Amino acid sequence: MSLRNRLLYLTALCGICFSCANATVYGPVISADFPDPAILVTSNVTYAYATNSGNINIQVATSYDNGTTWTLLNGVDALPDVGPWATVNLTWAPDVIDRGDGTFVMYYAAESPSQNTHCVGAATSANPLGPYTPQTQPIACQTAGGGAIDPAGFQDVDGQRYIVYKVDGSSLGGGGSCGNANGEYSTPIMLQMMEADALTPTGDPVQILDRTSQDGPLIEAPVLILHNGTYVLTYSSNCYNTVLYDIAYATAPSVSGPYTRASSPLLVTGDDGLTAPGGATPTPDGTFMVFHATVNFSPLTRYMYTATISWNGTTMSV
Repeated sequence: MSLRNRLLYLTALCGICFSCANATVYGPVISADFPDPAILVTSNVTYAYATNSGNINIQVATSYDNGTTWTLLNGVDALPDVGPWATVNLTWAPDVIDRGDGTFVMYYAAESPSQNTHCVGAATSANPLGPYTPQTQPIACQTAGGGAIDPAGFQDVDGQRYIVYKVDGSSLGGGGSCGNANGEYSTPIMLQMMEADALTPTGDPVQILDRTSQDGPLIEAPVLILHNGTYVLTYSSNCYNTVLYDIAYATAPSVSGPYTRASSPLLVTGDDGLTAPGGATPTPDGTFMVFHATVNFSPLTRYMYTATISWNGTTMSV
């Protein structure tokens, strides 16, 4: 049974969903702090990866039933070595791709002491669980703009590889919500072309979206997929530690844009009983996604949820 059909079947089950009638949001499927989740679907196992927690740099969870039930692998660190350019315990928002040659590539953000900001890096492993071996240098730092965070990989139909990431202008500290309440700093989403190894950047990054006043202090957590010929960029807006945090998306006819924002967010506080949903990662086929929602603001605790995705043309819904 396909991942999508399996999850549609589970709409009849009340134990893991908010509403048994036409349910498409499930969870929490991981009842532990597991923010900014990413998903990797393989032939036998579905993997999820998340931001650091405790002394674990990158958390890992597995599902053996197509994303229905999940097991958090306590004590397992997919990235025990964050690389010579980075410090531990500030490792955020991983994403993992299958390079197709027996190698899995993890993108992540970590703090660079030499740059005094977060940078985006990459690591490789022959096993989706890791351990991943980091590259000796980061891919992007964007130091003047506040750093680079929230990377995600994408491969176009022609085989060209890219990553998207956020320039972390909100870290520059203008004050207020997420340090950028007055909108003094940009938080653009960048598209970076990569070599076939998925590790080496080529050419200059291109800005494909930036915050507007309706986004509050920032946009972040970009993920790019291609659905029926349309490029779809999911992202979160507003501050992660407020109820305004959400999951939104924009679409474009080409990978570099222009991207047009959807008329309304995909998920906001109150939808399906969620609070501050964000950090979504859809599967490359656009049928399923993982995301987090806040269950406690102090200390900040975010559990993982899943959702099936429906489409009406280029309009996305869950």
